[in-house]
Amino acid sequence: MKKLSALLLSVLVLFSAASCGRDSGKRIGTEVPPVSEMSPKINSSTVIDTENTSEEKSQLIFTGEKGGSTPSGLMPLQKISFRATENTKGLSEKKLSHSHGPSADGKVHHTVVEFQKTFQKYGGFTYDDISEEKAIYLTFDCGYEYNDLTGKILDVLKGKKVPATFFCTLDYLKSEPEFVARMINEGHIVGNHSATHPSFANITREKMASELQTFENYLRESFGYASRYFRFPAGEYSESALELLQSLGFVSVFWSTAYDDWDVNKVRGKDYAIEKVMSRLHSGAVILLHAVSQDNADALGEIIDKARAEGYEFRSLTEYGT
Repeated sequence: MKKLSALLLSVLVLFSAASCGRDSGKRIGTEVPPVSEMSPKINSSTVIDTENTSEEKSQLIFTGEKGGSTPSGLMPLQKISFRATENTKGLSEKKLSHSHGPSADGKVHHTVVEFQKTFQKYGGFTYDDISEEKAIYLTFDCGYEYNDLTGKILDVLKGKKVPATFFCTLDYLKSEPEFVARMINEGHIVGNHSATHPSFANITREKMASELQTFENYLRESFGYASRYFRFPAGEYSESALELLQSLGFVSVFWSTAYDDWDVNKVRGKDYAIEKVMSRLHSGAVILLHAVSQDNADALGEIIDKARAEGYEFRSLTEYGT
């Protein structure tokens, strides 16, 4: 396998909300392509064995060559080492929690607009305020599996030809290799949700880098895949944490609409889920759902159909801002 050449420097991606994904090419809303065609940001033969090089920061998704023995069928990628830079700018380490008011009448809530201003400084985002079209982004958080609902969700996404991002923990990668392989091979993004799901507002920058590295290296070796999309566990962060994630080449992805769907004991029916999601849709929405919700799994197909009927287009995060 060849090392990443200096030629990739010509395709550096600027990790700012104003430019992330702007030149991503083919959209994924009408079909689910093979992983190697998902975005020009994907290099199907990339192997990185250096620390925090500019080349390593130049892409958001990496995959190994096809024909490997991993569950995804891709060749393993070499491990990478993340070096935590010091907080030389004296950025605040005060714990912050992402929150949002419910959008209404197709308009984003003003609290989300304010959060966006902060996240954009560090190459992250909570909604798409760039695209002039009714683009929406479907994301799921996956810490553990419940009743094989992820399989049902993936079936719906495949049937409806809708891309999604699954932010997983290390435990999920280890316990559900078949579902993770499906996510990769069916054109979805597997995002980094940390190794052990700690609050990034309560740990050191060195520990943050370790959490990211442990997750990514397992994904690289076990699935031949790596992703630089990250979601803070519990939505807790600090300004220092945002800056560190950006320095390591990650895009921090928050959300602009969600509801209390994480409790597996609260089964209120698919109509409840449909009403909660549809009433809060807005242009540029980043939708957070939990894959352990029976209501979400039952409602997803109708949510997709209703959103499309209202003129919304489901996009991959690789198309953010296009």
